[in-house]
Amino acid sequence: MDIFFSPARRGLVAGGLAALALTGTLALGGCGNGGTAPSSPTGQASGSARPATLAAATGSARISVTGTGTVTGTPNQLVLNMGVQVNGPSVGSALASADDAVSRVTAALRDRGVAAADIQTSGLSIWPNYPDSSQVPSSYSVSESLTATLKSVRAAGAQINAAVHAGGNATTVSGISLNLTDDSSLLAAARARAVADAEAKAAQYAKALGEPLGPVVSITDQAPAQPLPQFAMSGAAAAGKSVPISPGTQQLSVSINAVFMA
Repeated sequence: MDIFFSPARRGLVAGGLAALALTGTLALGGCGNGGTAPSSPTGQASGSARPATLAAATGSARISVTGTGTVTGTPNQLVLNMGVQVNGPSVGSALASADDAVSRVTAALRDRGVAAADIQTSGLSIWPNYPDSSQVPSSYSVSESLTATLKSVRAAGAQINAAVHAGGNATTVSGISLNLTDDSSLLAAARARAVADAEAKAAQYAKALGEPLGPVVSITDQAPAQPLPQFAMSGAAAAGKSVPISPGTQQLSVSINAVFMA
């Protein structure tokens, strides 16, 4: 929490104090000429200079705080990273087998409602396999991978199961991620909570200072954090009719910096 006075306000306070001292001098001079103007115990004249000075000093204070708002939502999208890996006596035969397997996987996903635009090739690797103490390869391995965006978490289990069985023993699954993409209403709620949190903190500081909380001067929004948990699985785990998917929950958090008058 920061409280500060601007240079312009410091000048106003200094000017007010000078005017206060001058008023006290004039009051004392009046008494010497027979006047009846009363003076304070400290030698300062009564009047409006002191309250004006206090108002100027009080009006220039600022309270800067950070507010945080957190909400919870259920992931609505699953991203699947999978592929196939095969061996063959030659590069050509291994590549042909891998192409056939990945085509079956893609067709299975399409048959289960995954759009073609949501299936993307993400990798291709070919390497020779050497027997012990030999510089001549005995076979070749080919790995092809793809990324599929499954936009319905409810249907994702059956889609994964179909893809895994279509690839057969050549199937590999490197992982999945559950994403919270439909977050507009959640972010609005998190921002409202962040503002309320900042206002509550500023009010506490103002109360501790014995001053009422003034209006907000500025609010700076920070980027929301969106954790994306990763879950690993193997092809063997998809032996049933549908792979069990538990989306759980994810948190969205928004932080703001707010400055209030005090």
